[in-house]
Amino acid sequence: MKKTVLLTAGLPVAFGLGFLCSKLMEKQPEHKNSQSAISTNKETKGHMKLGAFSVSLSVKDLRVSKEFYEKLGFTHFAGDAKSYLIMKNGNALIGLFQGMFEGNILTFNPGWDENAANVEQFDDVREIQQQLKSKGIKPDNEVDEKASGPAGFMVTDPDGNVILIDQHR
Repeated sequence: MKKTVLLTAGLPVAFGLGFLCSKLMEKQPEHKNSQSAISTNKETKGHMKLGAFSVSLSVKDLRVSKEFYEKLGFTHFAGDAKSYLIMKNGNALIGLFQGMFEGNILTFNPGWDENAANVEQFDDVREIQQQLKSKGIKPDNEVDEKASGPAGFMVTDPDGNVILIDQHR
């Protein structure tokens, strides 16, 4: 039941974050060679490029959590301050989400760095899904491997921790 609630809540959150981050990207200057290549590099076979990492925390009081993380040196990076905030400290990212999902989620964004800027080469979310499936890890929800562009899926580790692989481009 808890996994179903997480999946039901997590996917809209992921797409909401994707929308927010795509708006942030519109404000970012274009990087040289912005037509990023999807990695098929044989040198990195078996080593997945998962992209930017963040922890998405389910919090009871967004304001109180924001103040706490500010004391740890985090600053507001993105978010609407009503239901979620993305906080940043150097390369570290923490998403604070109030009432959007249960539990905490480990999030990876293929194709992005910690500033939500495009990276030149990355493993497409469908390639990551294929690699995980070949290693015996079944996604909680699968991405259409014939499609392209933004997509996301979740897996759950042996201890029940949800991992979101969320590609926004």
